[in-house]
Amino acid sequence: LLRTLRGSGRARAGLRAAWGTVKEEEEDGGGEEGQWRLYPGHIPTSPLQKALLAAGSAAMALYDPYRHDMVAVLGETTGCLALPSLRDKMKHHPEGYRILQERPRIRLSTLDMAKLQGLPDGTLGREYVRFLEENKVSPDTRMPPKFVDDEELAYVIQRYREVHDLMHTLLGMPTNMLGEVVVKWFEAIQTGLPMCVLGATFGPVHLSTRKLQILATELVPWAIRSGRNANCVLNIYYEQRWEQPVDSLREEIGIFPPP
Repeated sequence: LLRTLRGSGRARAGLRAAWGTVKEEEEDGGGEEGQWRLYPGHIPTSPLQKALLAAGSAAMALYDPYRHDMVAVLGETTGCLALPSLRDKMKHHPEGYRILQERPRIRLSTLDMAKLQGLPDGTLGREYVRFLEENKVSPDTRMPPKFVDDEELAYVIQRYREVHDLMHTLLGMPTNMLGEVVVKWFEAIQTGLPMCVLGATFGPVHLSTRKLQILATELVPWAIRSGRNANCVLNIYYEQRWEQPVDSLREEIGIFPPP
């Protein structure tokens, strides 16, 4: 993590301080009593370490919004209120509860890409694969959680990451900066994750004047209305909806047609 940092000296110093003590505790066997590894890859961290990691990762994510590793760290270290709320929404919804129980994963190893490519145009599975191909992205690039100190909440944020590309598909947004900002506005309303709020608020500084005008007059109002109107997007078992038309799923969830 630290070897790849660029930019702010304070951000580097804060992350180095936090990461140094994290590595010491990792070598000692997991930190304080009760803070042993809760799942593969888990790194127990104190509130101070989380604060330092959050500050450093926020600075780096603002400097380079495409630093997905920094965005991931920020999401984990600042989601202490939003993640339990999302988990509770899933627990109180039949389909969301099944997802929490069965723990499906969206990865190349779990997807039948040939089958999805053979689905009719307009279905969720075919349009999802089209999105991956056109934007040259892979579901396997989503980082596993490390700093969430609850095994179930770690799955919730993992699930959020793995359905992010499906949000692009449902919202009809590409992976350029404009598309990412629009999706972040939708996700900020939906999830309440501070990382999404930060991306929605500061992402537009990288846009041109023309794109800012389109964002402000058309796309953001639509994303906010859709986010407020839609049911929790983590309560959809997408793996069992591949053959459903995208328009039908949008209507079911409550996402308004893209402008």
